[in-house]
Amino acid sequence: MPRPAPGPDDLRRLLAGAPTVSRRGFLRGAGLAGLGLGAPSLLSACGTKAAKQTAGSCTSKDLSASQKTLHFSNWPLYLDEKKVKQGGKKVTVYPSLQKFEQQSGIKVDYVTDINDNAEFFGIVRNQLADCQPTGRDIMTLTDWMAARMVDLGWLQKLDKSQLPNVEANLVPTLKTPSWDKNRDYSVPWQSGLTGIAYNAKLTKEVRTFDELLTRSDLKGKVSLLSEMHDTMLFMLLLEGADPSNFTADQFSSAIDRLKKATDSGQVRAFTGNEYAQDLVKGNVVACEAWSGDIIQLQFDNPDIKFVAPEEGLALWSDNMLVPNKAAHKANAEKLMDFYYDPVNAATLAAWVNYICPVSGAKQAMEKIDSSLVDNQLIFPSESTLSKAKSFMGLDQKTEQSYQKQFAAVIGA
Repeated sequence: MPRPAPGPDDLRRLLAGAPTVSRRGFLRGAGLAGLGLGAPSLLSACGTKAAKQTAGSCTSKDLSASQKTLHFSNWPLYLDEKKVKQGGKKVTVYPSLQKFEQQSGIKVDYVTDINDNAEFFGIVRNQLADCQPTGRDIMTLTDWMAARMVDLGWLQKLDKSQLPNVEANLVPTLKTPSWDKNRDYSVPWQSGLTGIAYNAKLTKEVRTFDELLTRSDLKGKVSLLSEMHDTMLFMLLLEGADPSNFTADQFSSAIDRLKKATDSGQVRAFTGNEYAQDLVKGNVVACEAWSGDIIQLQFDNPDIKFVAPEEGLALWSDNMLVPNKAAHKANAEKLMDFYYDPVNAATLAAWVNYICPVSGAKQAMEKIDSSLVDNQLIFPSESTLSKAKSFMGLDQKTEQSYQKQFAAVIGA
């Protein structure tokens, strides 16, 4: 939040290239030069009508038994990778994926073609609305977009008998999202937390979102996220509402609260990942932030702190989904289950540095990178997760309405 995200469209999509050892090593070497991109508009593809499908109206044929292939669409920098020399050139390989291919005999076409949830929706919407193949067997999308895909009937139901590791090892806090109560259509890839970050060199501790929006010493030095689901989750918490189950009136009150803070000059900007650059440079001293970003910043700047707000945290996931007309569903399920083996999950988490959704991975991490075992932003405690909330899944009409209200306040 994921974000991952992943969840959230975070810094994984802002940097090009690949590390030789780990994602964090690469980001440390790249510095913040790649963090200057603005946040994309979420309205670009969210308000367009799309045709619903049902299990009866759009059937899929699985060719996995005869075709040992799999097309996997994911975000950049979201899988362990390294550069190797092949034929005199450096190419990117994915060690854990190579292990899966060797064990399963399935050849994976892995592409990092998801740069933004709404943008990706625009790429696949026509095919899925018409019950046509997208050429993808797995696509990895953040909760709110995954919820929309479920609502539209654009996903194939998973066969849980083929997912024993997922059934056994998915952490309890992610088992029953409001938009896919039984995880019939989704398996979390990685998760993340949204909370508060501040620069301890420039301000005292910020403990609550209420402080962020009202403290006089922070006026004009605060940024919030331009992701509606992230920011409004905290506005709803401040209103005493449950972000996973709220009314239109409660959302309206939360919008009014946000507008008041914006009109007062308390909020300097609504941003995408550029908040990280602003925080380090001192353009803002406190902000709403994604956990994965802050882990990266802390390697070079220990003054950057991440806080679990007293009101609660936002928990998001990026989820593996099998779209309608995908021809290799069983192969996709084998890959999902492979990454829910604790050792494989820990290998992935050590590289991407997001919350690992797999029970047992923390113990496996002892042998992979013991420095990460006690990192609360990768393996949060039950106490931390008990404070985490998720945003309610929205139907298409409601999503469009809420996005427009939010955009009017932030000037998008």
